[in-house]
Amino acid sequence: MHKTIWAALAVSMGLAGTACAQPAPTGPQPRNDYTQDSSWLCRPGRQDACAQDQTATIVAADGATRVEPFKADPKAPIDCFYVYPTVSTDPGGNSDMTIDPAETIVAEQQFARFGQVCRTFAPMYRQVTLAALRQVMQGKASPGDEALAYNDVLDAWKDYLARDNGGRGVVLIGHSQGSRVLLRLLAEEIDGKPVQKQLVSALIIGMNTPIDPATDAYGGIKMCRKPGQVGCIVSYVSFRASSPPAEPAFFGKAEGAKRAACVNPAALAGGEAPLHSYFSDRTIAGAPRKTPWIKGKDVTTTFVSTPGLVTAECAASGPYDYLAIKVHGVPADPRVDDIPGDLMVLGSPLKAWGLHLADVNLAMGDLVALVEAQGKGWK
Repeated sequence: MHKTIWAALAVSMGLAGTACAQPAPTGPQPRNDYTQDSSWLCRPGRQDACAQDQTATIVAADGATRVEPFKADPKAPIDCFYVYPTVSTDPGGNSDMTIDPAETIVAEQQFARFGQVCRTFAPMYRQVTLAALRQVMQGKASPGDEALAYNDVLDAWKDYLARDNGGRGVVLIGHSQGSRVLLRLLAEEIDGKPVQKQLVSALIIGMNTPIDPATDAYGGIKMCRKPGQVGCIVSYVSFRASSPPAEPAFFGKAEGAKRAACVNPAALAGGEAPLHSYFSDRTIAGAPRKTPWIKGKDVTTTFVSTPGLVTAECAASGPYDYLAIKVHGVPADPRVDDIPGDLMVLGSPLKAWGLHLADVNLAMGDLVALVEAQGKGWK
């Protein structure tokens, strides 16, 4: 990525004053034992990062509110395997395997709600850290070892298949760095292999999935383009329609003749559609939200849904393909008129990152409903 983008991210995350990143590990690293519960952020039946309450307040445009309860389904017919984005606040180039608030928060924000429709599995992995971005900001080579991160997830995937899968359908879910890891896993371990028949779908969010425009596929795996389709990929990056991606934006642009996939989870066949969003009182990076959701009322739940506020449509702008987000705020009504998700630097949004922080939450309700329908279709 461009150094200016990483610099802004590091500043926004408060990394400029943190401990210096340590050198990348040299030589072979010991493998994690994924038969141990401590190697997992989420596993079924535990009180862990994915057992956090997802109860939400529905905030209508006219100011009416109601509480929407949440209940996970421990007998869900399919599984979900999640790889979280870059959130580690550990000081080295790669994170350790200790579950910190950063990992717990992002699982609560992006993954726990899928417990309604699937059993939840999320490995800890030695990801490239936020501190590694600071090194890039300083013009140095990244101390992070991407191969170490990938090999951890690969080991976790193999352990899941051996101990837990039992022939069940599985959905892969990732965001940002997690999506990049899953793209490699799809290419090397699933596409064309016997296990591909168990792939219900893959949600590759907030990362560029390079597709051949002629085949609309990543390798041999098609994009999801119609209801009932299974074994396919949903992928998008989100930008405000009023601020489309342009150089030096990284998200939404593939290399060479490929295009970055855009699949609208609320309208697989294309076109503009309302998004069933679930926003929170903080970002996936843990920063608190300060703007009230509604005038004159306190919202006490962690999550909020705002029907009719946001619509989305896949769009193209030069070499970029993205999910164009429109916010339909009405100043005259009591509901909030804008949404979170911008990466803020010195009080201004970093346009090159679009709505990266809210990629998943923007369409969370649509993604959960899609996974539920695909699970039934796969069976």
